[in-house]
Amino acid sequence: MTPLGDEWIVGRDHELALLSRLVDALTTGRSGALLMTGGPGAGKSALLDAAARMARRSGVRVLCCRGSEGESGLPFAGLHQLLRPFLDLAEGLPARQRAALLGVFGLDDGTPTVSDPLLTSLGALTLLSDVAEHGPLLLVIDDTHWLDLGTLDVLAFMARRLEGEPVALLLAARDTAVPAQLDRQVDRLTIEPLDPAAAGRLLDHQPRPPAGRARSRVLEQAAGVPLALVELARAVARDPAAAHEDTLPLTDRLEAIFAADLPELPPATRELLLFAAAAESAELPVILSAVGDRATPDDWLPAERAGLVRVDADRVRFRHPLIRSAVYRAATYTERHTAHRALADVLVGDPDRRAWHHAAAASGVDEEAARELDDSAARAQRRGGYAAAATALERAARLSPDPTVRAGRLVRAATMAMYAGHPRWVGELSAQVATLTDEPALLAEASLRAGWALAVTTRFAGSLGFLLPVAEAAVDEDPVLTLDALATATTPAYNSGAPEHRQKILRIAERVPPQEDEIGRLWALAGCDPVRNRARALAMFARAWTDPLAEPGARPELDLPLARMVVLGGTAWVLDETAEAIRLLGAAMDHLRRSPTSGANATVAQALALALYESGSWTEARAALDEAYGLAAEGGLENVVVGAPVLRATLLALRGDTEEARAAVQRAVHGIDLPNCRSLQVRTHYALGAAALAEGDHAAAYDRFRAVYTRQPEPEPLHFHASDYYLADLVAAAVRTGRAEDARLVLDTTRRRLAEGETSARLTVIVHRADALLAEPDDAERHFTAALADPAGDRWPFERAQVRLDYAEWLRRRRRAVEARPLLAAALEVFERLGTRPWTDRTRAELRAAGVIPASPPTGSADSLAELTPQQLQIARLAAAGLTNREIGERIFLSPRTVGFHLYRIFPKLGITSRAQLRDALPEPGE
Repeated sequence: MTPLGDEWIVGRDHELALLSRLVDALTTGRSGALLMTGGPGAGKSALLDAAARMARRSGVRVLCCRGSEGESGLPFAGLHQLLRPFLDLAEGLPARQRAALLGVFGLDDGTPTVSDPLLTSLGALTLLSDVAEHGPLLLVIDDTHWLDLGTLDVLAFMARRLEGEPVALLLAARDTAVPAQLDRQVDRLTIEPLDPAAAGRLLDHQPRPPAGRARSRVLEQAAGVPLALVELARAVARDPAAAHEDTLPLTDRLEAIFAADLPELPPATRELLLFAAAAESAELPVILSAVGDRATPDDWLPAERAGLVRVDADRVRFRHPLIRSAVYRAATYTERHTAHRALADVLVGDPDRRAWHHAAAASGVDEEAARELDDSAARAQRRGGYAAAATALERAARLSPDPTVRAGRLVRAATMAMYAGHPRWVGELSAQVATLTDEPALLAEASLRAGWALAVTTRFAGSLGFLLPVAEAAVDEDPVLTLDALATATTPAYNSGAPEHRQKILRIAERVPPQEDEIGRLWALAGCDPVRNRARALAMFARAWTDPLAEPGARPELDLPLARMVVLGGTAWVLDETAEAIRLLGAAMDHLRRSPTSGANATVAQALALALYESGSWTEARAALDEAYGLAAEGGLENVVVGAPVLRATLLALRGDTEEARAAVQRAVHGIDLPNCRSLQVRTHYALGAAALAEGDHAAAYDRFRAVYTRQPEPEPLHFHASDYYLADLVAAAVRTGRAEDARLVLDTTRRRLAEGETSARLTVIVHRADALLAEPDDAERHFTAALADPAGDRWPFERAQVRLDYAEWLRRRRRAVEARPLLAAALEVFERLGTRPWTDRTRAELRAAGVIPASPPTGSADSLAELTPQQLQIARLAAAGLTNREIGERIFLSPRTVGFHLYRIFPKLGITSRAQLRDALPEPGE
C-alpha cells in the first residue's frame, strides 16, 4: 500500500514505479508517452491522479483532459479542453498554424480558410512546445476512448513527434475501446485486476470493511476490480443483507450501486446530477442556467458528500463515468428529455451542442432535429471534422421520418467516414441503406462505399461482391458509374490475384462505350493484365495526363486532377514506368498530406513506397512506409497495415537484418488469410526468401521463391503480376541447389505466357538474367549482354547490380577477370549505397578474387546515411538547403525544438560538427 497525498494506492507498486520513471525522465528533458488500459473501475483514473501529483511535486506543470461520451461527436472538443489554459499564447504561433488551430475552435477572425488537419496538429504541438520552454509539461488524458476523433488524431500526431520535447503524454482508456489512432503509436501499460492479497488489503482500508461471508462474497463479486471492491463494500455496509443476494454481472451490479445513492439525495440535487449527466460538458453555468430556479449551487453539496461528483471552480466532474451513466439511466424517459430540451434552450450560442440536445430530446423521428444535425455535419465538414460529420449524419438519419431521406443521410455519413479513413464504420453505415430504399442511385452509391470499406482491408472477395454488380448493372444507363465502380474494383482484384475477378472486370470494361474520361478504364486494363494490355494502356496513359497538377489545398473529394494523379500513378507503377509513378504519386501525397483523408493517404503512400523501393531510393521508401503504416493503423486499413511491414521486412532482409526481418513478417501476417491475398503472399515469400539468401541458405531461399509459382505441369504465377519479378532470383537459387530443371520448367512456361503480350524493360531484363543463369556456357553471355544492353535497366539499380554481379562471376570463372572488374565495381557502388551488406560482401570477395583490393566504404555516405532514420535524413536535407528550424518544422509538421533535437543527433552520425557542413556530407537525392 503506497501513500500518495490524501489517497492510498494498493497493489500498484509496479505501475507507480513506471509512472515515477516517466516523471523523472520528464524533469531531465526527456519525452515519453504511455497509454494505460484496463476495464472500468480498474484504477486508471487513480493512477493518473497519482502521476499528476508526482509531477507537480517535481515542479512539472500538468495539463488535464477527460473524454466525454456526449462530446465525442463534437470536433476537437477534447483538444479545446486540453489547450484552453494556454490558448492566449496562440498569437505567437506562425500565421498558418494559428489560423488552423484557432479555426477548429471557432476562435479565428472569421476569414474563410480551408481546413488543414496537419497544420492544426502542428499548431497544437508548437503551442505546447512553446509552453514547455518555461518548464516541462505532463499531459494527462483520461477516458481517451470517449474523445472526439479530431482530438485523437492530434494526440496521435503529437505522440509520434514528442522526441526532443520536454513534454510527456499519459493517457488512459478502456481496454475494450482503445482508439485505433493510439493502438500502435504509444507504449501500453495494462492495468490488471488486483491479486487476492491486494484486494483484501484494499477492503481492509475501507471505513467499514465487510467481514465473514460478506467479505468473501465481495471479494468474489469484485474479481479484483478496485472500484467494485470499494463500492460493494459501501453497499454491504449500507445493507448487510445485500451480501446474500444473487450475483449479477459486474457492470450491472456496479451501475445499480451507483444509482442506489440517488433516492437519498434531495430532489434539487438529483436534478442537478441529471442535467450534468445529460450535458457532459461539466460547465456549471450551463447546467445551472438549464435547471433554472429549481436548484442553487449549494444543492451540489449532498452529491459531493456522497462522493458522486467533484465541483471545482466552474466545472463539475463525476467521480467515475459509470456514475454518470447510472444517474442518467436512473432517470425516467420524461426527465431525461426535459433535461435535454432545457439544455438546448440555453445553448443558443452553440448550434452544434444545441443540435445534439434537440436530437436527444426528440420523441421518435423528428425532421427538424435531423436538419439541425445535418447543418452541424456541414459545419464539421468545413472544419475538416469528417468523423464528426459522419457521426452527426448517422444520428440525423435515425431521426429522419422519410426512409429515402434517411438512406441519403446514411450514404453521406458513409462518405464522410470514408474520408476520415474508418472502413469498418463505412461498412456498417452502407449496410443499412438497402433496408430503407429501392432508389437505384442510393443503392449504387452505398455499394460503392461498402466496396471501398472492404477493399482497404483484406476481404477482397467481399469488396468485389459489392462493386462488380454495380458496374455491370450500370453499363447501359450510366457508363460513368460503371467505370467508377471498375476503377475501385480493380485494386482489390489486383490484391486478391484471383483470375475470375480480373476477367470479369475486363469483360465489363469492354462493354462500356468510349467516354470523355477514360481514367477508370485505363486502371482496369493495366491493373488486371499489365502484360497483355501494356501497349493499349501506355497509349491511353500518354493521352490521359494533359491536366496540370492540382493546386495545393484543393479539397480531395472535388479535385479530379488529384484523383487522376493517384490513378495514373498506380497505372505507371504497375506498367513499370517507375520514375513517372514516383513523380505522380509523390505529387499526390503532397496534396493529400494537406487533407484529413487518411484512407487515401495510406494507400497512396504505400504505392509510392513500392515505387521508391524499386527505383533504389530505399531511405525515402522507408519514410513513405512509416507514413503509410501510421495512417493505416489509425484508420484500420488492414491491407496497408500488413503490406507496409512486409516491404519494410524486405528492406531489412536485403540489408542483412534477417532475424528482425523474419520477426517483422511474422507479426505482420499473423491472422491474415494469405491465400486470399496473393499479392501479399508473394511479397511475403520474397521477404523471407531474401532473408534466407542473405544468410547464404540457398535451399531455403529457393523454396520461398519457388512458392510464388504453382506446382502444376505448366507452372502458373501465384500472382499474375508480382510473381514474375522474382523469377531470376528463383533461377539463381535453383542453380546453386541443383534444381535447375525445375527452374527451367518455370522459366519456359513464363516466357511463353509473357510472349502473349508486351513486357516492360524491367521484366525483359529479369527474363534475360534468368536465361543467362540457366543457359549452356556458350549461350549464357548472349543473355547477360542483352540484360545489360538497354540503358533503361538503370532505373532499377538493385536488379541491374545483381545482373552485373552474376555476369562478373561468370566471367571470372572463365578466367576473364579483367572484363569482370568494371562490372563488379559498378555493382559494388550500388550495393554499398543501398546498404545491402550480404551483396556487398559477396561483391568485395569477387573483386579480391579478380585481383582487385576494394577500397574501404566512403565515410559520410552509405554507412552513415544508413544510420539516419528517414525523418532525420529529411531534416538534414532541408537544413542543408538553408531552411531554419521553424521553416523545417512547418514543412514536415514538427516543432522547431524537435527539429533542433534531431539535428543535434544527426551531426555525429554524419561525422560533422556544424550546419554548414551538411551540404557536403549528404549525397544528392536518388544517388
